[in-house]
Amino acid sequence: MNNAIFRGAGDAAIAMRLLWVSNIINLVLDPCLIFGWGPFPRLGVTGAALATFTGRSIGVIYQFYRLLRGTERIRILASQIRLRVKVLLRLLRVSLTGILQFVIAHTSWIGLVRIVSLFGAASLAGYTIAIRIVVFVILPSWGLSNAAATLVGQNLGAGHPERAEKAVWRTTLYNVMFLGIIGVIFIFFPEPIVRLFTHDPDVVPLGAACLRIISYGNLGYASFMVMIQAFNGAGDTITPTIVNFFGFWLFEIPLAYWLAIPMGLHSNGVFFSIAAAESAMAAASAILFRQGKWKKQKL
Repeated sequence: MNNAIFRGAGDAAIAMRLLWVSNIINLVLDPCLIFGWGPFPRLGVTGAALATFTGRSIGVIYQFYRLLRGTERIRILASQIRLRVKVLLRLLRVSLTGILQFVIAHTSWIGLVRIVSLFGAASLAGYTIAIRIVVFVILPSWGLSNAAATLVGQNLGAGHPERAEKAVWRTTLYNVMFLGIIGVIFIFFPEPIVRLFTHDPDVVPLGAACLRIISYGNLGYASFMVMIQAFNGAGDTITPTIVNFFGFWLFEIPLAYWLAIPMGLHSNGVFFSIAAAESAMAAASAILFRQGKWKKQKL
Protein backbone atom coordinates (compact mmCIF):
# COMPACT_ATOMS: atom_id res chain seq x y z
CA MET A 1 0.00 0.00 0.00
CA ASN A 2 2.79 2.41 0.89
CA ASN A 3 4.59 1.75 -2.38
CA ALA A 4 1.32 2.29 -4.24
CA ILE A 5 1.18 5.73 -2.57
CA PHE A 6 4.65 6.56 -3.86
CA ARG A 7 3.83 5.29 -7.37
CA GLY A 8 0.56 7.21 -7.42
CA ALA A 9 2.42 10.37 -6.46
CA GLY A 10 4.93 9.79 -9.27
CA ASP A 11 7.75 8.67 -6.94
CA ALA A 12 8.16 5.24 -8.52
CA ALA A 13 11.94 5.34 -8.02
CA ILE A 14 11.49 5.55 -4.25
CA ALA A 15 9.12 2.58 -4.34
CA MET A 16 11.77 0.62 -6.22
CA ARG A 17 14.51 1.54 -3.75
CA LEU A 18 12.29 0.52 -0.84
CA LEU A 19 11.82 -2.90 -2.43
CA TRP A 20 15.59 -3.13 -2.86
CA VAL A 21 16.12 -2.48 0.84
CA SER A 22 13.57 -5.08 1.90
CA ASN A 23 14.67 -7.81 -0.50
CA ILE A 24 18.42 -7.31 -0.07
CA ILE A 25 18.00 -7.70 3.70
CA ASN A 26 15.95 -10.83 3.05
CA LEU A 27 18.58 -12.26 0.67
CA VAL A 28 21.43 -11.61 3.11
CA LEU A 29 19.62 -13.03 6.13
CA ASP A 30 18.29 -16.13 4.33
CA PRO A 31 21.52 -18.18 4.24
CA CYS A 32 22.65 -16.80 7.60
CA LEU A 33 19.51 -17.93 9.42
CA ILE A 34 18.87 -21.09 7.37
CA PHE A 35 22.42 -22.54 7.61
CA GLY A 36 23.61 -20.79 10.78
CA TRP A 37 26.42 -18.75 9.25
CA GLY A 38 28.54 -16.65 11.61
CA PRO A 39 26.84 -15.69 14.86
CA PHE A 40 23.38 -16.62 13.58
CA PRO A 41 21.57 -19.76 14.80
CA ARG A 42 20.81 -22.59 12.36
CA LEU A 43 17.01 -22.42 12.00
CA GLY A 44 16.35 -24.19 8.70
CA VAL A 45 13.00 -23.35 7.10
CA THR A 46 12.08 -21.22 10.12
CA GLY A 47 15.13 -19.08 9.34
CA ALA A 48 13.77 -18.37 5.86
CA ALA A 49 10.50 -17.20 7.38
CA LEU A 50 12.30 -15.02 9.93
CA ALA A 51 14.49 -13.47 7.22
CA THR A 52 11.42 -12.57 5.17
CA PHE A 53 9.67 -11.13 8.22
CA THR A 54 12.72 -9.05 9.15
CA GLY A 55 13.31 -7.71 5.64
CA ARG A 56 9.69 -6.74 5.13
CA SER A 57 9.39 -5.16 8.58
CA ILE A 58 12.44 -2.98 8.05
CA GLY A 59 11.12 -2.07 4.61
CA VAL A 60 7.78 -0.97 6.06
CA ILE A 61 9.47 1.10 8.76
CA TYR A 62 11.55 2.82 6.08
CA GLN A 63 8.42 3.45 4.03
CA PHE A 64 6.76 5.29 6.89
CA TYR A 65 9.97 7.22 7.53
CA ARG A 66 10.03 8.44 3.91
CA LEU A 67 6.33 9.32 3.95
CA LEU A 68 6.67 11.36 7.14
CA ARG A 69 9.95 12.94 6.10
CA GLY A 70 8.51 13.80 2.70
CA THR A 71 9.67 13.58 -0.91
CA GLU A 72 9.55 15.97 -3.82
CA ARG A 73 5.91 15.09 -4.47
CA ILE A 74 4.32 13.87 -1.25
CA ARG A 75 4.57 14.29 2.50
CA ILE A 76 2.24 13.10 5.23
CA LEU A 77 1.92 15.34 8.28
CA ALA A 78 0.99 13.98 11.69
CA SER A 79 -2.02 16.33 11.74
CA GLN A 80 -3.34 14.63 8.59
CA ILE A 81 -3.44 11.16 10.13
CA ARG A 82 -7.04 10.77 11.18
CA LEU A 83 -10.03 8.53 10.48
CA ARG A 84 -12.22 9.58 7.56
CA VAL A 85 -15.04 7.09 7.24
CA LYS A 86 -16.36 8.43 3.92
CA VAL A 87 -12.97 8.07 2.29
CA LEU A 88 -12.55 4.56 3.70
CA LEU A 89 -15.93 3.48 2.37
CA ARG A 90 -15.12 4.93 -1.04
CA LEU A 91 -11.80 3.10 -1.10
CA LEU A 92 -13.56 -0.10 -0.08
CA ARG A 93 -16.08 0.29 -2.90
CA VAL A 94 -13.32 0.75 -5.48
CA SER A 95 -11.13 -2.04 -4.11
CA LEU A 96 -13.77 -4.76 -3.87
CA THR A 97 -13.81 -5.40 -7.60
CA GLY A 98 -10.01 -5.12 -7.63
CA ILE A 99 -9.86 -7.87 -5.02
CA LEU A 100 -12.26 -9.93 -7.11
CA GLN A 101 -9.91 -9.57 -10.10
CA PHE A 102 -7.12 -11.30 -8.19
CA VAL A 103 -9.47 -13.95 -6.82
CA ILE A 104 -10.70 -14.82 -10.31
CA ALA A 105 -7.20 -14.93 -11.80
CA HIS A 106 -5.60 -16.98 -9.03
CA THR A 107 -8.44 -19.48 -8.69
CA SER A 108 -8.24 -20.07 -12.43
CA TRP A 109 -4.58 -21.06 -12.05
CA ILE A 110 -5.60 -23.51 -9.33
CA GLY A 111 -8.13 -24.99 -11.75
CA LEU A 112 -5.43 -25.40 -14.40
CA VAL A 113 -3.13 -27.11 -11.90
CA ARG A 114 -5.93 -29.54 -11.10
CA ILE A 115 -6.30 -30.46 -14.78
CA VAL A 116 -2.54 -30.78 -15.33
CA SER A 117 -2.25 -33.03 -12.26
CA LEU A 118 -4.46 -35.60 -14.02
CA PHE A 119 -1.48 -36.44 -16.26
CA GLY A 120 1.03 -37.27 -13.56
CA ALA A 121 3.71 -35.76 -11.36
CA ALA A 122 6.08 -35.08 -14.27
CA SER A 123 3.49 -32.92 -16.06
CA LEU A 124 2.78 -31.02 -12.87
CA ALA A 125 6.48 -30.48 -12.19
CA GLY A 126 7.12 -29.27 -15.75
CA TYR A 127 4.16 -26.91 -15.56
CA THR A 128 5.29 -25.52 -12.19
CA ILE A 129 8.86 -24.89 -13.35
CA ALA A 130 7.73 -23.22 -16.58
CA ILE A 131 5.23 -20.98 -14.79
CA ARG A 132 7.86 -19.94 -12.24
CA ILE A 133 10.21 -18.97 -15.05
CA VAL A 134 7.46 -16.98 -16.77
CA VAL A 135 6.48 -15.21 -13.55
CA PHE A 136 10.11 -14.18 -13.00
CA VAL A 137 10.77 -12.80 -16.47
CA ILE A 138 7.51 -10.80 -16.64
CA LEU A 139 8.40 -8.74 -13.57
CA PRO A 140 9.55 -5.83 -15.78
CA SER A 141 6.23 -6.08 -17.60
CA TRP A 142 4.38 -5.70 -14.33
CA GLY A 143 6.48 -2.61 -13.68
CA LEU A 144 5.48 -1.16 -17.05
CA SER A 145 1.84 -2.01 -16.38
CA ASN A 146 1.93 -0.29 -12.99
CA ALA A 147 3.49 2.73 -14.66
CA ALA A 148 0.57 2.81 -17.08
CA ALA A 149 -1.89 2.81 -14.17
CA THR A 150 -0.03 5.70 -12.55
CA LEU A 151 0.08 7.71 -15.78
CA VAL A 152 -3.61 7.18 -16.41
CA GLY A 153 -4.58 8.27 -12.91
CA GLN A 154 -2.35 11.34 -12.95
CA ASN A 155 -3.40 12.51 -16.42
CA LEU A 156 -7.10 11.99 -15.77
CA GLY A 157 -6.71 13.90 -12.53
CA ALA A 158 -5.02 16.71 -14.45
CA GLY A 159 -7.83 16.77 -17.01
CA HIS A 160 -5.82 15.30 -19.90
CA PRO A 161 -7.56 12.05 -20.94
CA GLU A 162 -5.98 12.16 -24.39
CA ARG A 163 -2.53 12.16 -22.80
CA ALA A 164 -3.54 9.22 -20.60
CA GLU A 165 -4.65 7.25 -23.67
CA LYS A 166 -1.43 8.03 -25.52
CA ALA A 167 0.62 6.87 -22.52
CA VAL A 168 -1.26 3.55 -22.41
CA TRP A 169 -0.74 2.79 -26.10
CA ARG A 170 2.94 3.68 -25.86
CA THR A 171 3.40 1.52 -22.76
CA THR A 172 1.60 -1.32 -24.54
CA LEU A 173 4.06 -1.04 -27.43
CA TYR A 174 7.05 -1.20 -25.09
CA ASN A 175 5.59 -4.15 -23.22
CA VAL A 176 4.79 -6.02 -26.43
CA MET A 177 8.35 -5.48 -27.65
CA PHE A 178 9.82 -6.75 -24.37
CA LEU A 179 7.63 -9.83 -23.96
CA GLY A 180 7.87 -10.49 -27.70
CA ILE A 181 11.66 -10.82 -27.42
CA ILE A 182 11.30 -13.02 -24.33
CA GLY A 183 8.74 -15.13 -26.19
CA VAL A 184 11.10 -15.72 -29.12
CA ILE A 185 13.82 -16.88 -26.73
CA PHE A 186 11.44 -19.24 -24.95
CA ILE A 187 10.04 -20.63 -28.19
CA PHE A 188 13.43 -21.50 -29.68
CA PHE A 189 15.42 -22.37 -26.53
CA PRO A 190 13.00 -23.78 -23.94
CA GLU A 191 14.90 -26.94 -23.01
CA PRO A 192 18.21 -25.29 -22.00
CA ILE A 193 16.24 -22.86 -19.83
CA VAL A 194 14.26 -25.63 -18.11
CA ARG A 195 17.47 -27.64 -17.59
CA LEU A 196 18.75 -24.83 -15.38
CA PHE A 197 16.22 -26.07 -12.80
CA THR A 198 15.94 -29.82 -13.42
CA HIS A 199 17.62 -32.63 -15.38
CA ASP A 200 14.80 -35.11 -14.89
CA PRO A 201 14.30 -36.72 -18.34
CA ASP A 202 10.55 -36.95 -17.76
CA VAL A 203 10.11 -33.35 -16.61
CA VAL A 204 12.36 -31.45 -19.03
CA PRO A 205 10.35 -32.07 -22.26
CA LEU A 206 7.07 -31.27 -20.51
CA GLY A 207 8.44 -28.08 -18.96
CA ALA A 208 9.93 -27.07 -22.32
CA ALA A 209 6.61 -27.68 -24.07
CA CYS A 210 4.80 -25.55 -21.47
CA LEU A 211 7.32 -22.72 -21.81
CA ARG A 212 7.16 -22.81 -25.60
CA ILE A 213 3.37 -22.99 -25.93
CA ILE A 214 2.62 -20.31 -23.33
CA SER A 215 5.06 -18.00 -25.11
CA TYR A 216 2.83 -18.05 -28.19
CA GLY A 217 0.47 -15.83 -26.19
CA ASN A 218 3.14 -13.41 -24.96
CA LEU A 219 2.10 -10.56 -27.24
CA GLY A 220 -1.47 -10.85 -26.06
CA TYR A 221 -0.43 -11.11 -22.43
CA ALA A 222 1.77 -8.01 -22.75
CA SER A 223 -1.14 -5.98 -24.09
CA PHE A 224 -3.62 -7.44 -21.60
CA MET A 225 -1.45 -6.55 -18.60
CA VAL A 226 -1.21 -2.90 -19.58
CA MET A 227 -4.88 -2.53 -20.52
CA ILE A 228 -6.11 -4.04 -17.26
CA GLN A 229 -3.88 -1.77 -15.20
CA ALA A 230 -4.98 1.22 -17.28
CA PHE A 231 -8.61 0.53 -16.37
CA ASN A 232 -7.65 0.15 -12.73
CA GLY A 233 -5.66 3.38 -12.82
CA ALA A 234 -8.74 5.18 -14.12
CA GLY A 235 -10.79 3.77 -11.26
CA ASP A 236 -12.77 1.47 -13.57
CA THR A 237 -12.23 -1.81 -11.75
CA ILE A 238 -15.48 -3.35 -12.98
CA THR A 239 -14.42 -3.69 -16.63
CA PRO A 240 -11.24 -5.73 -15.94
CA THR A 241 -13.16 -7.85 -13.43
CA ILE A 242 -15.70 -8.76 -16.12
CA VAL A 243 -12.92 -9.46 -18.63
CA ASN A 244 -11.14 -11.68 -16.10
CA PHE A 245 -14.33 -13.57 -15.27
CA PHE A 246 -15.20 -14.38 -18.88
CA GLY A 247 -11.59 -14.92 -19.94
CA PHE A 248 -10.38 -17.10 -17.08
CA TRP A 249 -13.45 -18.92 -15.79
CA LEU A 250 -15.76 -19.17 -18.81
CA PHE A 251 -13.12 -19.53 -21.54
CA GLU A 252 -9.71 -20.67 -20.28
CA ILE A 253 -10.71 -23.44 -17.85
CA PRO A 254 -13.37 -25.07 -20.08
CA LEU A 255 -11.02 -24.82 -23.06
CA ALA A 256 -8.19 -26.39 -21.04
CA TYR A 257 -10.41 -29.32 -20.05
CA TRP A 258 -11.72 -29.80 -23.59
CA LEU A 259 -8.29 -29.70 -25.23
CA ALA A 260 -6.62 -31.83 -22.55
CA ILE A 261 -9.16 -34.65 -22.19
CA PRO A 262 -11.76 -34.91 -25.02
CA MET A 263 -9.25 -33.73 -27.65
CA GLY A 264 -6.45 -35.87 -26.17
CA LEU A 265 -3.76 -33.18 -26.03
CA HIS A 266 -3.12 -33.93 -22.35
CA SER A 267 -1.11 -31.24 -20.53
CA ASN A 268 -0.32 -29.47 -23.81
CA GLY A 269 -4.03 -28.71 -24.11
CA VAL A 270 -3.85 -26.77 -20.86
CA PHE A 271 -0.84 -24.84 -22.11
CA PHE A 272 -2.59 -23.95 -25.38
CA SER A 273 -5.63 -22.74 -23.43
CA ILE A 274 -3.44 -20.27 -21.52
CA ALA A 275 -2.06 -18.75 -24.72
CA ALA A 276 -5.52 -18.62 -26.29
CA ALA A 277 -7.12 -17.00 -23.23
CA GLU A 278 -4.40 -14.38 -22.97
CA SER A 279 -4.84 -13.44 -26.63
CA ALA A 280 -8.64 -13.32 -26.37
CA MET A 281 -8.60 -11.17 -23.23
CA ALA A 282 -6.07 -8.83 -24.81
CA ALA A 283 -8.34 -8.32 -27.83
CA ALA A 284 -11.40 -7.74 -25.64
CA SER A 285 -9.52 -5.29 -23.38
CA ALA A 286 -8.20 -3.31 -26.35
CA ILE A 287 -11.70 -2.98 -27.83
CA LEU A 288 -13.16 -1.84 -24.51
CA PHE A 289 -10.28 0.58 -23.97
CA ARG A 290 -10.78 2.18 -27.39
CA GLN A 291 -14.44 2.82 -26.55
CA GLY A 292 -13.17 5.31 -23.98
CA LYS A 293 -15.77 4.89 -21.24
CA TRP A 294 -12.93 4.76 -18.69
CA LYS A 295 -12.25 8.45 -19.37
CA LYS A 296 -15.57 9.39 -17.74
CA GLN A 297 -15.03 7.33 -14.59
CA LYS A 298 -15.82 9.20 -11.37
CA LEU A 299 -14.47 8.16 -7.98
